[in-house]
Amino acid sequence: MDPLSLLILPRARPSLPLRTAANNAARASPSAARLAPALRWRRQRARLSSPVSAVAAEAPPSPSPSGGGEEDSEGQFDWLDQWYPFAPVCDLDPGAPHGKTVLGLRVVAWYDRAVDEWRVFDDACPHRLAPLSEGRIDDKGRLQCVYHGWCFDGRGSCQFIPQAPALGPPVHKNSKACVASYPSVVQNNILWFYPRADAEHRDVLERKQPPFIPEIDDPSFVTVYGIRDLSYGYDVLVENLMDPAHAPYAHKGLMGKLPKNEDPGRVEFDIEGGGPMKMKIEEADVNGFLSRQENGRYFRYAAPCTFYGSPLPIAAEGEEKKKKKPQFMLVFMCIPVAPGKSRVIWAFPRNIGVWLDKIIPRWYYHIGQNAILDSDIYLLHIEERNFAAAGIENWQKAVYVPTQSDTMVIAFRNWLRKHCKNQLGWAAPIADQLPATPTKDKLMERYWSHVAQCKSCSAALKAMKVLEVALQVAAVAVVGFLAVAKGTLVTSVVHKTAIVSLAVLCFAVSRWLGNFIEKNFYFQDYVHAYK
Repeated sequence: MDPLSLLILPRARPSLPLRTAANNAARASPSAARLAPALRWRRQRARLSSPVSAVAAEAPPSPSPSGGGEEDSEGQFDWLDQWYPFAPVCDLDPGAPHGKTVLGLRVVAWYDRAVDEWRVFDDACPHRLAPLSEGRIDDKGRLQCVYHGWCFDGRGSCQFIPQAPALGPPVHKNSKACVASYPSVVQNNILWFYPRADAEHRDVLERKQPPFIPEIDDPSFVTVYGIRDLSYGYDVLVENLMDPAHAPYAHKGLMGKLPKNEDPGRVEFDIEGGGPMKMKIEEADVNGFLSRQENGRYFRYAAPCTFYGSPLPIAAEGEEKKKKKPQFMLVFMCIPVAPGKSRVIWAFPRNIGVWLDKIIPRWYYHIGQNAILDSDIYLLHIEERNFAAAGIENWQKAVYVPTQSDTMVIAFRNWLRKHCKNQLGWAAPIADQLPATPTKDKLMERYWSHVAQCKSCSAALKAMKVLEVALQVAAVAVVGFLAVAKGTLVTSVVHKTAIVSLAVLCFAVSRWLGNFIEKNFYFQDYVHAYK
């Protein structure tokens, strides 16, 4: 598998403020009035000038090893005029609301049975601002706030206020009783939403669509989806995914050997198998860029969230083509959550080994994919703090990137500097500060960051816990049976030995299963020194 199939996460010291080049005053561009004026303070689509979770190059970029140079297309990137992925649909339960933070905005997704569509709302009831994500879907298919029972339809209109007298004024029809409803769409089996709820944006899908990956919808392909929250910022996540050279080192022992690239004159080789890489940047503009690599490989960054490409070489011209050319793609969706926090959704479509998906459950794939993420979480978390300490204006001076393997990293930092002024346009007011570094078991925990969000892993964990208890009960029951039946049903030494062995086996398997659960669904440390 290509190094880009690794996702990494960072680590940190005590909370550090993010330093901007000149600490420019926040530029707030308020959006139009919201459906619920009482919530206007938290729904402002203010384009705050909070910096990215780490730092980006403010100084003029150094020459790219690829010779790609700076983008030609001018223009500022509008963070709010974009579609953002919420979650793979396969991990969303239609019978319950789901809350997440995206671009600093707390939103809730729920399934509207009336029209068979997913909806995305502000995650705050207009009554007393309780989170709607803690609510439920009522018997009429409406989203119900469980604090006082207010109910909302798919448009965000309040349909029922239990405390309002039936013969009294229709207070539920007041505009203040409405919830902001964001445009949403399911594409490539992923729920996307547009972070502006004003009336003029309701038909935004006719003007602008989320990035589309045709291979995901191709019936000859199968796709493995996953999602995980990460303890480092959006820019560090994107930069890391664009860095294939770290794979054999940061993820040692977790991936196969990388293909050897020709390097005449080399006399020293390491056991990890690292080597030079050739890549160049094309089509660089405000919307992202394309990176061409050796043997026809390519990767594209479709700003702000989607990074995808093919790690498999493309057949040379004139080579006899097979009826079904093997294809495997890496698709990553990088989501800014808050300073020092991000989320990644991955989709790996392929048309090879399709039959494997019939026998291998999705949670089994996630074991290896989460291990890859865990293996550099601490590295990236600390790296982000070091970037912040150096200052956003000093990225180019603080790092040393002399080889072509860093070409995409440089291109991304140049894009962020040129079109975003090294800043993310948060969709809501947000503290401009990195969170404090937690202990390693909290930093690398898997349950809340992944398992609780993944239907397959949640179901597997539940089944394994039941099996663990059943094995322990069986071990006790077998010992009890031996005690009761001693001298009656069980008389021979062979029978006694067999029964005791069965009890020991049940207990041993239950302990092994408990250890397996802890390491793969909760926490497992990764110590690089011993790999």
